[in-house]
Amino acid sequence: MKRIALFLLTNLAVMLVLGVVLSVVTSALGITHNSVGYLVVLAGVFGFGGSILSLQMSKWMAKKSMGLQVIEQARDEQEQWLMDTVAAQAQQAGIKMPEVAIYSGPEMNAFATGPSRNNSLVAVSTGLLYGMNRDEVEAVLAHEVSHVANGDMVTMALMQGVVNTFVIFAARFIAGTVSNVIGGSDEEEGGEASYMTYFVVSMVLEILFGMLASVIVMYYSRQREYRADAGGAALAGREKMISALERLRHNHESSMPASMAAFGISGKSAMSELLLTHPPLEKRIATLRQAG
Repeated sequence: MKRIALFLLTNLAVMLVLGVVLSVVTSALGITHNSVGYLVVLAGVFGFGGSILSLQMSKWMAKKSMGLQVIEQARDEQEQWLMDTVAAQAQQAGIKMPEVAIYSGPEMNAFATGPSRNNSLVAVSTGLLYGMNRDEVEAVLAHEVSHVANGDMVTMALMQGVVNTFVIFAARFIAGTVSNVIGGSDEEEGGEASYMTYFVVSMVLEILFGMLASVIVMYYSRQREYRADAGGAALAGREKMISALERLRHNHESSMPASMAAFGISGKSAMSELLLTHPPLEKRIATLRQAG
């Protein structure tokens, strides 16, 4: 969850900044903003540029925003075990050893990030380390290493780039049409109003279309989670992977108020699942059991 959230938030921020820069530059140069050819080229450059930049910044953003403590040299037996486990799994998966980090947090969580299979980071929360036994932690680490080995962050960036391109093109095409209607044909009288309309409408539509497009990205993310579960089972063992997911499910259910748990508010409805980065734990466990 944190891996995807950080990437999407960074991507959205970069898109908005690039969008503002694009609007200012094109206005200063007097470039027509409703030319289809111009929109296609600029949407592609800025769409993929924002996504690739987000990917390249992913490790730095994770370290800065979450206060990660990267293990340079193990200070105790637990950190040494973490390093040894990730190293063994990385070798088995055929990737370079990721950086290993710990961050303070009561929740049971872990994530992997980084711009490539051989330049990555795996982080675990203190809540996970103290709330799971070693077999379960091993399975969680294997799940994250599988994300790295599968190249999920790179593929996610490429997919996000395609989505960004369509979002920017659609938003600016519609904004250009609206500004032309409002500005009319008198450039001297309507020029400033036309530009402001274009700028505001394009920014609003980019945010709106970006939120709608995130449904596609979330679906893709859920499919990658199933694959990472299978990869984690291959690296650590299927029963360990199932046990880790069961522990996460128990922790999630026990942390909810009884009134919510009684009604089963755990992301099971079809509509809520559209916005989830991860499939419901029940489905992930069932999928692993069926694969056995």
